[in-house]
Amino acid sequence: MNSYPPELLVQLAPVMFVAGLETIAGSQSPTAPQSPGPRTQDPFAILSSRLREALISQRKVAVWQPEKAKTFQVVLVDKEVRFPPRKIYSPEEQQSHVAHSPLSPLTPSSPLYPDGLIAPIWIRKHTTLVPSVFVLFMRLFEYPPHTPKSPLDPPDADRDREQEQEERRKDTEVSAEIAQRKKSTTERGLKLTVVLMASRKMLDDPSLDGRLTYIRRQSGLDSRASLFVLSPVSASELNEFVQSLQQALWDPAIEYYTSHSKRVRRKRNRHAQSSTSFSSALSPLGSAGAPRPLRPEGWTVRYEYKMACFAEFRGEDEVALKHYQDGYEMLVTMFGLASMLPARTKRWAEGKVLADCINVKICKLYLYNEEHALALSQHNSHVRKFSDLSRSWGIGEETFEFWSWMARQYRILAELLEQGTRSNLKIPSYRPAPPVSTQRPGVEVDAIRALGVNPSHALQHPGFYYYTAARCTERRRERYLAVSEDEAARNVPPGYANEKKVDHLTIILELYTKSYELFKQYAPPNLQSQGRLTLYIAYRIAQTYYESGKFDMAVRFFERIAKTYRRESWGSMMGPLLSTWYACAQKLGDVELSVKLLIEMIGHGEDGIDSVDVFVRSLRRGVGTELGREDTSELAEDLQAIMKSTAPSSVDEPLIVDLSEVATAFASEVIFWKSEATVGEEIPFQLSLSGPSRVSLASLPFTSLAVFFSDEQASVIVRHIEGDEGGHVRRIDLGTVPLPEYEAESTSKEVSGTLRWGSGDTLVLTGSITAPAPAVLKILKVVITIKEGSWWVEMPFDPCNARRTTASIPKWLWSVDPVRHVAVQRPEYSSVIVRHQPHQLRARLHQQEPAYLGEEYPIIIDITNTDTREFDVVVDALLHPTELDDAEDHIRFGDEESSSLIKGIPFGALASGVNVLKTLYLTSSRAAGPRTLDISVQSRATSSADASSPISSSSTSSALPDANEVLHTLLVPTVEPLKVDHVITYRRTMEDDLSPDTARFDADLISGTNTMHAVVTTKLECAGPWRLNVERITLARKDGSSCKVLDTSLDQEDMTDTEWFPGDEYSVVCRIHIVLDEDEDYEKNPLPGPGEYEVLWRRILPTGEFGPSTASRFPMPSLRPPAEGLIALVDVPSTAKLHTPVLLRLTVRNGQLSRSANVTVQLEPDPSDGFIATGLRSGRLPILLPGAEETILWQLIPLECGFVKLPIIKVMDMRKVTSRDQGESKPDGEPVKVVDIRWESKSEDGSEDQARRSIDSSDSESDRPVVPSILVLP
Repeated sequence: MNSYPPELLVQLAPVMFVAGLETIAGSQSPTAPQSPGPRTQDPFAILSSRLREALISQRKVAVWQPEKAKTFQVVLVDKEVRFPPRKIYSPEEQQSHVAHSPLSPLTPSSPLYPDGLIAPIWIRKHTTLVPSVFVLFMRLFEYPPHTPKSPLDPPDADRDREQEQEERRKDTEVSAEIAQRKKSTTERGLKLTVVLMASRKMLDDPSLDGRLTYIRRQSGLDSRASLFVLSPVSASELNEFVQSLQQALWDPAIEYYTSHSKRVRRKRNRHAQSSTSFSSALSPLGSAGAPRPLRPEGWTVRYEYKMACFAEFRGEDEVALKHYQDGYEMLVTMFGLASMLPARTKRWAEGKVLADCINVKICKLYLYNEEHALALSQHNSHVRKFSDLSRSWGIGEETFEFWSWMARQYRILAELLEQGTRSNLKIPSYRPAPPVSTQRPGVEVDAIRALGVNPSHALQHPGFYYYTAARCTERRRERYLAVSEDEAARNVPPGYANEKKVDHLTIILELYTKSYELFKQYAPPNLQSQGRLTLYIAYRIAQTYYESGKFDMAVRFFERIAKTYRRESWGSMMGPLLSTWYACAQKLGDVELSVKLLIEMIGHGEDGIDSVDVFVRSLRRGVGTELGREDTSELAEDLQAIMKSTAPSSVDEPLIVDLSEVATAFASEVIFWKSEATVGEEIPFQLSLSGPSRVSLASLPFTSLAVFFSDEQASVIVRHIEGDEGGHVRRIDLGTVPLPEYEAESTSKEVSGTLRWGSGDTLVLTGSITAPAPAVLKILKVVITIKEGSWWVEMPFDPCNARRTTASIPKWLWSVDPVRHVAVQRPEYSSVIVRHQPHQLRARLHQQEPAYLGEEYPIIIDITNTDTREFDVVVDALLHPTELDDAEDHIRFGDEESSSLIKGIPFGALASGVNVLKTLYLTSSRAAGPRTLDISVQSRATSSADASSPISSSSTSSALPDANEVLHTLLVPTVEPLKVDHVITYRRTMEDDLSPDTARFDADLISGTNTMHAVVTTKLECAGPWRLNVERITLARKDGSSCKVLDTSLDQEDMTDTEWFPGDEYSVVCRIHIVLDEDEDYEKNPLPGPGEYEVLWRRILPTGEFGPSTASRFPMPSLRPPAEGLIALVDVPSTAKLHTPVLLRLTVRNGQLSRSANVTVQLEPDPSDGFIATGLRSGRLPILLPGAEETILWQLIPLECGFVKLPIIKVMDMRKVTSRDQGESKPDGEPVKVVDIRWESKSEDGSEDQARRSIDSSDSESDRPVVPSILVLP
């Protein structure tokens, strides 16, 4: 920003003049007698100093200030400061009484006369010469205090009168001084504020208000925010006073700048009404020497700029932006007409500076509002417009002036962004949004494409624009150097003399350094190393150091940059870097570095030389030594010439040129004939080294080539001998190559051959190796040695990671004459894996599938040694976890049992032909389904077995043992041996329904009347494919308080040692007595079964033998008694004797939870009945509460034999039912079901068991009440 006047760039704020703070201390107090003692500083001097610091620190002059706080730009002035004249009369216009501003283009003495636009002095006038408010600090006179000799002395009237007169005289002098300043500020329309400083004691004086009123009236001060009183206070209170003072004066300051804007707007409107000057601009002038006045377009630019500045003073950024834009557009229009602003004139140069500064203002205001895209668009538009105008002025891309202006534009944008980011500006992030998996309906493809961001429209961080400015400065220097060549011919453009004074390289270094630091600052936090563009900027810095002759600094940068470029294999970038680096080494006289760089440059001869040519010819024109395309074939000769003419620093040790990360001169390829081999097997291999196709290495004195299969010692060394080089493809037979690490006497094999490479020549080393132990064999490195004079250079490199040959598929050299190759069709060919010979063991797993749940299932492991060697064999058994719910599995071998892994089952030493069988047991329970086992058979040759550790444990020895492992996976299907099915029926009971055997139960079980019987029929079925020997079936009773087992069919049957075939079934019937709880919901909380069946069985093997005994347990099902409401139970004997009375019992139970029952009973005998009934014919029972019951008895005398039906019994639940048709209530009843407890039963869902109804019921009568019958015997 130093290229432009700071007045045109800074952020404008209201200006406050502050006067009177330099002569406050003791100036208006009479001299008091000095008391002896230490001298103390005047408190008002301290107050004045603090006020100056507090006021000046409110706002600093800066370009970037987006804050909208009500703070002034404070200027400390003298009390007698004078304002510049508003208008003056020119000598020609004194008679017309027309005055103009001293800075107006109409004033002959103005620097803008006659056609200037805006001068920086106009901004300086409103920021340093003319304020918006004037604050005057003055000391209020205070009469010296008087101490009476005695407290009893009366007041001294004469002294009080003298004090009052003296105060009035001093107040009159202060008023006169304020009035004088008030006159000058009123002429300017400024707000004057006076601050009187007084002691704290004065603030409590009752005469203070009168004195202040007198001073205000005498001086003519306003009544609002014109007079303040301040006493010496602390720093914090002083800051509060300064803030309140600015708040009080802010509105008058805004009114001052508003009045200026209105005045300028009126002038602009008057000029806008005048005719345009486009036609007059082309008309001939009246006289040749007459000055050309400012055009109406120029006045528009001037007024728009002034209104923008006044709006900026007021803090109205939107209004300022609009005026800046209007002024900018009109200024561009003026530049478009050569008659208005002719090129290369003073006004043209001033206009360009003004346009650039207005552009900065517009961009800054956009950035204040976080409109980053609009700010960048304005900058790009400005560059584009004035680039086109520059070409019309003859200042195109071929001139240094054009690139100088371009560099200034990008630099000032970078500086603006840098200042903004230090404050509150946030550079937007343009990270891509996550990809959309599916296109939403209704979204057009063009809309999705519009979601992207054009990089030229995205605001970058300041480092990017510093980098662009540096590139433009480089172009500027190139154009300047081109002009310098024509200086002798005097063909130089304007400004060349000033351009000669510019240190271009210093500017370029400064810009690149700033860009480099900012790129590192804005690098992503998760980036481990520097970004590629950051490294490229560092590379440009190094190039600039080279251009400026600072070769040591350039070398430092090149060393750091080359590490990353080598690691990431940026060959095209390494080419020009090495060229300049080599030139620096030549300038510094570092011969060892020159040798290293030349060797690396030869390696880049394939892909880096072209980039070297382009770079050198474009950036190093006329500086240093140029490397052209003709030099690419002479790199080897240059290396040999250096080695012949110089000497290294040390002749006793070799110079190591490590090519592990750099591009080597040789394209290498290692191929092993096999990817896998066994111990002791001979393995052929080939190592091919191809020279560069465009650089001949025949002149380099290669003396030896060493091949390393380990880091310790070379396996084979090829010594150079002179001989016929032959064709482009040569072969050297290495024979059997030893491995020194396996040899008792480690020696390297030596072979002789020709080590010379012409352009594109290939040398193939063929041989074979034999490994005595398992290993992964590969060529770790190749060391090529060059010896010339006192130079001894060794170049180690990894042939597997070096530059490959151009062939995409590796090829094995089959013959040299003619040259024939065999393609190698496998991905891994540069190494070979050597293993022990596989062990010949036959392992078989025998089983009788499927397995039964609960049994110990035998799995026989059968291992036979079919090898000629003896092996120690162990077996690991792993039981995989199953996905079945509630499954519990485990395996057992001998006394060792585990739910997952049994490790190290010993099979002992197996000689050749020995067979061993061992049994592993699998037990599965709870859930049927497949089980998976992994059987790992591990063997180790007895010669390499380690007795101190188990075979299956990991060995810590570096040598691989002769061990083998074979994994067998076994899938064991598991089924249930017995399938169980339960059928439950429920029957209602009476108290007399219990058998005599129930006396053993608790009294609580039989005391209740709400009881029920459950009959559980359990069916056992042999479900597996194998026969079973069932030893016994028992019921383990688990009686509870609510249900107990009464009896079971197992009590009368003997089930011991019975043979069951697949599909056989067996049923067990069990009767359970249940005591019902009225408050219990059995659907949600069923009763647990009162026992479990235990079946003891054995599997019958195909040989007829029995397997191990297994006990299967089947719990009885949970009981869910059906819910009952109101019911009537009929209890009558099944048989009777003729003419012998029998008892008929009717029990009515109310099983409802909350409803009482009003029950009526009616016995309806029929003449055709075979009984005479005595008892209640019709009646109403007492109200049955929930859970209560009532019993009615009848005596029946049978009159005939056979099945005789009982009289019909009707039970009704009486209730009132409202008739919908008549709208009245009438008594009605609901029939209650009458059940014969001899035949009635229910399932769990409460449905009737229709299979056990009375024998005399029929389908036609199924809808009528069931009538019980009795078998009457004679």
